[in-house]
Amino acid sequence: MSFTLDSEKHWLKNVRQVPSPNCDDRPQDCEIDLVVMHGISLPPNEYGGDYIDQLFTNTLDPQQHPYFAEIVALRVSSHLLIDRKGEVTQYVPFSDRAWHAGVSEFEGRQTCNNFSIGIELEGRDDEAYEAVQYELAANLVKLLMQNWPGITKQRVVGHCHVAPGRKTDPGEAFDWQHFYALLD
Repeated sequence: MSFTLDSEKHWLKNVRQVPSPNCDDRPQDCEIDLVVMHGISLPPNEYGGDYIDQLFTNTLDPQQHPYFAEIVALRVSSHLLIDRKGEVTQYVPFSDRAWHAGVSEFEGRQTCNNFSIGIELEGRDDEAYEAVQYELAANLVKLLMQNWPGITKQRVVGHCHVAPGRKTDPGEAFDWQHFYALLD
């Protein structure tokens, strides 16, 4: 599947859009030059349903699962989600800062949300991601590289790389060598 951006480079065309309130303006003159890959499953270790949408839109019902009571107050988002079946959802326009990396640092620069695009993959650290997720993520990253030249293969990293000790995703099951080969 190939992707295209709207003329203002804010939203992908032909993907599901679920706007999140959990975003704000990027700092002025801050170039987008990093992609942060994440892994997420809600409830933990379960797939499917619309709980990720609910988390990113502040509509998660804490009565639906015991874990949700722990995270219901979080205000988080990502630009994109690729679920295990290959559906792509965009929550935040690329021009805005999504709240995905939290306390983070890359090459000495703090607060990676300022200059990055976040891509969530439905999955968990210790389970292989689906082939369709790698393919779609690579196609998306290539499109991002074309539109934001500061993003290079070396500037596509995991949440674990920008928040070591605090975050582990996308985890040891994510095949970085395979993913980087798809970017060539």
